[in-house]
Amino acid sequence: MTQDRQDYVESTTPPAGYDPRREQCLDFHVEEDLAAMAGSDDKNFILTKVDTLFDWARLSSVWPVTFGLACCAIEMMAASATRYDIDRFGAGAFRATPRQADLMIVSGTVTAKMATRLKRIYDQMPEPKWVVAMGSCAIGGGPYFKYGYHVVKGVDFIVPVDVYIPGCPPRPEVLLDGLMRLQDKIRGRRGGSKPPKWVLDYAAKIPYVKR
Repeated sequence: MTQDRQDYVESTTPPAGYDPRREQCLDFHVEEDLAAMAGSDDKNFILTKVDTLFDWARLSSVWPVTFGLACCAIEMMAASATRYDIDRFGAGAFRATPRQADLMIVSGTVTAKMATRLKRIYDQMPEPKWVVAMGSCAIGGGPYFKYGYHVVKGVDFIVPVDVYIPGCPPRPEVLLDGLMRLQDKIRGRRGGSKPPKWVLDYAAKIPYVKR
C-alpha cells in the first residue's frame, strides 16, 4: 500500500509576531564557560597529599561502635541526641557491628569479665581505628581503684587509648570536646590545646606536698 505525500521542507522563516530574542534565553554558553574555566588561574585546583585528603575524610566520618558499659554511657547517649547534634562532626552514625565502626568510646566501668569482650570487639574493628576513654572508671578505675578487685585500673591496659576524657561522669559537651581533640589527632596536629586561665589559677591553689 502506497500513500501519496508531499516532501516537507522546514522553513527557516520565523512566523509573524515571533520575537528572535527568545532563542537567546536557551543559549547557556556552555562551551565558552568550559573554556574559561580551563584557562582560569589556580583557584580551581587543590594541591595536597593523598594522605591529607584521606585524613580529612576520616575525621569527617568517625563512626562509633554502639558500646556502653555504665553510667557514662547515659552521657554518651545524651551527646548523640538532638540537643547536642553530634552529627555535625560526622560521628552520629553509631554502628551496631564493630566491622563498620572505627571509634570505640569506652564509657563506663571496665570489669575483668568485660575486658575480654572489649578486646574482642576492638580486634574486630577495621584499621584505622581509635579509642576514647570516657570517664574516671575507664581512665583509671575511678572510685573502685583501691578496693574494686574486679575493676580494670585503666582501659589502656587492654587497648591503646587515643583520647582521655576526665569526669565522673563527663557531660556531653566534654565528650564533644574530646571528639574534636580526636579529630585534631587524625588531622595530624599535636599539642594544639591550651588550658584556660581559670584552670591554671585553680591548680596553683591546690596544696602539694612533695615526697
